[in-house]
Parts: sequence; structure tokens; C-alpha cells
Amino acid sequence: MKNSFQIEPNSPKPKYQQLIDEIIEMIKTGKLKRGDQLPTINEIQSSLGIARMTIIRAYEELRSKGIIAAHHGKGYYVATTDVKRSMHIFVLFDAMNAYKEILFNSLREALGEDVTTNLFFHYHDLKVFENIILNNIGNYNYYIVMPHFNEDVSEIVKQIPPDKLLILDIDVPQLGKEYSVLYQDFETNMYQGLQQGLQLINKYNTIKLVVSKNKFQYTPKGIIRGFERFCKEFKIKGEIINDDIKDKYLVEGDAYIIFLESDLIRFVNWSNKMGLKLGKDIGLLSYDDTPVKEILADEGITVITNDFTKMGKMAAKIIHNRKKGKVASSSSLIIRGSL
Repeated sequence: MKNSFQIEPNSPKPKYQQLIDEIIEMIKTGKLKRGDQLPTINEIQSSLGIARMTIIRAYEELRSKGIIAAHHGKGYYVATTDVKRSMHIFVLFDAMNAYKEILFNSLREALGEDVTTNLFFHYHDLKVFENIILNNIGNYNYYIVMPHFNEDVSEIVKQIPPDKLLILDIDVPQLGKEYSVLYQDFETNMYQGLQQGLQLINKYNTIKLVVSKNKFQYTPKGIIRGFERFCKEFKIKGEIINDDIKDKYLVEGDAYIIFLESDLIRFVNWSNKMGLKLGKDIGLLSYDDTPVKEILADEGITVITNDFTKMGKMAAKIIHNRKKGKVASSSSLIIRGSL
């Protein structure tokens, strides 16, 4: 067939991806049928004026998916018209919790029915993180990685081609603009959230940030920096508890920042047994909103939070458009009865 593909030069989507999408759309609409020969690389280069390597890359990706096949000396042919679930995505989280479930479900829905996802967990174990990635290189069309570590993981994730990788939820500063990163600016979010709640926080003697030792709870350094910056600039008495929350830490007149839902529930139970009313005798604040936090302790838990449904949709859009660069998702303070 003669080349009838079209490329939009000013589109943010890479030209090779536009070519892939064109071919898949022509197969879906019946313009290309099984066994049809595709235009040669020279024909596409001549008509569209794009680089040979761009065309080869598009054809090779379609071939790796089994959508087209190469016959020596005869070029490329359509191998199948079944292009459903044509993208297979690797997803690596640290662990599953309520907010990540919201994020993951939103992502899957926004990616669409033609995309399959396989979800893995590294549980903050750097060796597990590296092994899972290395064992899956080349097995997927795209990779989404949540590198929840307070150390440099750039050399590990760089083993994934940058055009097939989205870093999610936390920035990796060592990665350049050729990578896709959708992250929470934890330092800014914590600082601004506490600033917005300053009037409520001023009711308490001390605000205490609880950094749990639980392996399923990751506390980014940005959270700590934002907390310390807030306390310093507004002359707030602050304290960091590097331990799991225990009833012995509860002091009337203080406010606490706690992350894990299980710790929140224990905190509420302990405060009730001690006769301390949340939002009056003792304060409670959390990070990342979940449905449980909306209803816990009757009037809910005050949170500094990202919109994880929106974040999932943003991630899917970045993947579909192959958008490069770093994007910080916004956060907000939701005030409820606990503070």
C-alpha cells in the first residue's frame, strides 16, 4: 500500500508514537487488514520527512507487540487485527494502602480497556526493587515506578528506556528532562498545609511528627524538611518522634501528625480512653486522605492531601501522550474535627 499516514509536527506526542497510533487506528477501522503490506521505510521517510530511525522504532515496537511481522526482503505486514490490550504496563509500588488503591484504580480506568497492568511491590527493600525491575526489562511496553526510598535510585531506573518510564509520586532529582516524572512536592505540601492550619495548630503546646518504623510506612525527607521549616519560620514548638506511635506518647495539649491508618485508629482509641477530646484536648493531623479518614473519630481526621484520583488521570495522560519532564501535583489542607 502507498503511505497514507499523517504526522503532526507540532504535537507533544513523539513522531514514532504518532506513527504507531496511526497504524493501530487503521487496523481498528479496517483500512488495514491481516496480511496487508505496510509502506516501506523509504516510502514513509520520503512522504513524511521523518528520520529512518523513528520509523524503524515504530515498526519494531509494533512487531514486539505481535501486531505486525517482518518478512525478509519483503518488508512489514499486518500480523493480526486483534489490537486490543495492545499496551502492557509494568507497575511497581512500595506497598498497597488506601490512597495507592485510589491512585491505581484511577490510573487503570484512565488508561482504558486496551491496556493491561501488572502490579508489583518492593516494600522499601532496595534489592527487591532492583531485582523486580531487572527481571522485567523488555517484558512490557511501559513502566511505572514508585521509588519510595530516601536514597539515589537513578542508576537502577535508568536501565529502563526513558521513553518507556514514568516515575510516580516522588521525584528522583538525578533524572533529567528526558524522563517523565509525576510527583508530590512533599516539602512544599507539608509546609503549606501546616501554614494553612496555623491558627488551629497555635491552640497546642507542641506539634509532634511521628516517623513510624513500620516497614510499610515510608516518610520522605521532604515531609521532615517541610515540618522543620514550618516550625522554624512560625516559631512553633515542634518535635519528631522516630518510633511507632504508642499510648505513652500522648500528651494533653499537644498535636500529632500520624500517617498509618492503623496508628490513627489506635491514637483515637487511646485518646478516648484517656478522656481527651480530639480537636480540643489533643490534636491529630494526617497526610494523604482516604475514605476512613473522612469518618474516623466522628468528625473525621484533618489531612494534608493530594487528589489521587486526579493524579491517576494525569499519569494516564502522560503515558498516552508520551509527555516528558517533571510535573508536581498540587495538594490541599482538608480541615475536619480532629484539629
